[in-house]
Order: sequence, then structure tokens, then C-alpha cells
Amino acid sequence: MEEVLLMGNSVQVTRRKAAEVLPFLEVYVARKEEQIAEIEQVIERYEKKRIMEERSYRAMSSFRRMFAGKKPDHHLAVEYIHYVKKPMEQIRQLRLEIEKAKAVLNGTEQSDDVAISEEMVKELGL
Repeated sequence: MEEVLLMGNSVQVTRRKAAEVLPFLEVYVARKEEQIAEIEQVIERYEKKRIMEERSYRAMSSFRRMFAGKKPDHHLAVEYIHYVKKPMEQIRQLRLEIEKAKAVLNGTEQSDDVAISEEMVKELGL
């Protein structure tokens, strides 16, 4: 087992034969792409909900708006961070993982040794 320094973080890396890793990497990439699609759907649902709430509030008469109340801006900011910003960071991280896996897929022969992280080993079940 090797230890590699990636972006200031120490990551445990194992070397495996490419022939035993490559079939699992394709499944790994597909799973990560599904996770990205699910996260994007959550973000889209939140944004549609916010737009509908804003439209319904604007459609109210001024007298009704006076009693209806609107969420304070700082609540909206916290919601945005929770439902949009953090999931977008997750998507960026997942895309980086996909790029690493695709680099391994494209850059190796069946007989080569491949360095994969411990996290990837756990995900792949190797």
C-alpha cells in the first residue's frame, strides 16, 4: 500500500491488476453518473418550488401579502446553501472521481498495475 499526497490530503493507494479492476470501474462510473443525475433533480425541484412560491406571493393582493408573510432573506440564503450550493459541490467532487476513474480506464492495458484509492476499493467491493 502506498500513500500519495493529493491536494494537501494524504490518500492511501493500493496497486491492483487492471484486468480485475476495469470491469468494476465501468460500473463505478455509471453509479456516480446516476448520483449526479439524482442530485441535479433535487436541485431542479427546489428551484421550481422557489419560483412557484415567489409567483404565488407576487400574485397576491397587497392587502393579502401584508398578512401572508414572506420568508426572511437570511432563511432563503440558508435554504439556497442547503439545497443548491452544497449539492453542487458534491456534483463537482463526483465529476472529479469520474474523471479519475475514466483516466484509469483509458490509460491502462489489461496487464498493467493500477493505483486506486482506498475509497474506490471500498466502492468497488474489491
